[in-house]
Amino acid sequence: MSARLLYAVTPDSLAADPARLLDACAAALAGGARLLQYRDKRSAPDAKQRNAEALAALCRARGARFIVNDDALLAKAVAADGVHLGKSDGALEAARALLGPDALIGASCGSDLLRAEAALASGASYLAFGRFFASNTKPDAPPANPSALTEARKRFTAPICAIGGVTPDNGALLLSAGADWLAAVDGLFGAGDAADIERRARAYCALFEQPR
Repeated sequence: MSARLLYAVTPDSLAADPARLLDACAAALAGGARLLQYRDKRSAPDAKQRNAEALAALCRARGARFIVNDDALLAKAVAADGVHLGKSDGALEAARALLGPDALIGASCGSDLLRAEAALASGASYLAFGRFFASNTKPDAPPANPSALTEARKRFTAPICAIGGVTPDNGALLLSAGADWLAAVDGLFGAGDAADIERRARAYCALFEQPR
């Protein structure tokens, strides 16, 4: 997997319309996203299962990797490439034991380097820091300073992901601060249609062509 990449994270607003969800994710992948996370806080378990199965198949067909948010059991059930866990979403050690040594397991760290260090010791594959800007997904999340990315880059060799209000207009700042991956929710999927989503994905990916 590329050292620098666009990490597409689905918003809750798409989950209720499976066809639109699939079209939007296909557009994001066509625009260059190499990692896709299915994040769905509202749907019933059976609907989540169907959506996750469809997105896993899409990612396999497009050569991208697929991550399930919060739910290691669902990730296992749909043969996802991994799971992303927040502070209260279950033990990283249990997810690693369930999903195996090759799974991608992400940990939300806010701006806490000690939490990041503990996450790596518990089996995390990558570290997510943020939010860095105003976020519709988590408007009440404590703000993080880009300096957290710089310190994390000095201390850790694992991929560093920046999330929280990330757009093509501000993403370069986070990459220069030390981020490897840019995670985008509304900045990517808030576009009007599939063509706009693909265009936005390409705008994010253009940032990776610039030197740090």
